[in-house]
Amino acid sequence: MSQLADLLAHLVEIGGSDLHLKPGSPPHVRVDGQLRAAPFEPVGPGVVEAVASEVLDAQHLDELERTGQTGSALSVPQVGRFRVAVHRQRGSLAMVVRRVPPEIPVLDELGLPAQVARFADESRGLVLVTGPSGSGKTTTVAALIDHINRTRACHVLTIEDPIEVLHHDVMSIVTQREIGSDTSTYADALRNGLRQDADVIFVGELSDADTARQALRAAEVGHLVLSTLRASTTTEAITRLIELFPSDEQDSIRQSLVSVLRGVACQRLLERSDGGGRVVVAEVLVVTSKVVDVLAQDNRAGELERVIADGQYHGMQSLDQALVERVQAGLVSVPDAIAASSTPEDLRIALSHAGFPG
Repeated sequence: MSQLADLLAHLVEIGGSDLHLKPGSPPHVRVDGQLRAAPFEPVGPGVVEAVASEVLDAQHLDELERTGQTGSALSVPQVGRFRVAVHRQRGSLAMVVRRVPPEIPVLDELGLPAQVARFADESRGLVLVTGPSGSGKTTTVAALIDHINRTRACHVLTIEDPIEVLHHDVMSIVTQREIGSDTSTYADALRNGLRQDADVIFVGELSDADTARQALRAAEVGHLVLSTLRASTTTEAITRLIELFPSDEQDSIRQSLVSVLRGVACQRLLERSDGGGRVVVAEVLVVTSKVVDVLAQDNRAGELERVIADGQYHGMQSLDQALVERVQAGLVSVPDAIAASSTPEDLRIALSHAGFPG
């Protein structure tokens, strides 16, 4: 554990987000989105196995043995809190440790559009925070929960795998349950959550039909449900959510989603043009009557991007609009913006019109 603690202390010292351990290679760290070798000796045979046996409890070790992968939370005194992912590769173990921010950021400090904070003020419905892996979804959700905790007297129930950010009661009561140790599955915890007088429920990820069905039901009966999805765009996130279900259920699920969805924040982290860290870029969907008309029919998903781009009055913005704004502010370079866009040619035209030819 002392060897891992030294590596994690180095990760924190340099402001890194992830530590990679793989036998035969030196430890690698990710800093501002870039992966690089750390100044330590290569990881020897059996080292990851030894570290895993120290940091994982019996239940997670059993899961690792059965499935070849597992994940858990880890607290290192005087260093910080981390999320550990261990997996088997080529007959040995490898490990990725992600740093959890030591302090919960205030929503206003994240650089997200103001509309995202308004999602936390909803009394009921479904709010999704989406984006690819490493896009800051955990930080955004933590800030939303913290905002609710500090501004509303309610019961917040979180269901996580694992628990990453710890929340202490302020105005709200915050109950945090971990998959594996406190409950068996997201879906089971959601079913029970309906009987636990929860006002706000955070579900770590909508990754299967049973979990998504229970989350929609919780939103339908009057809870505010927050959750995440891994998707690059808002349209992709909504499509993926519906496609979790068998084809014969998708029409009814679509109608349920239309009735409860309140908004989507789809975000990415880009390197700052001045090299001073990373900056968030977010696409924001607010559910309006026009959005409902589009979402209610499965053949109109392609129209959603235009509706978002035209919905600035309601607090919406497309990813390309957000990228243009970041370029104009001098925060993101033109090449990085184009690389991040889902429609790079359209973005080139928009940047050119704004005086930034690609």
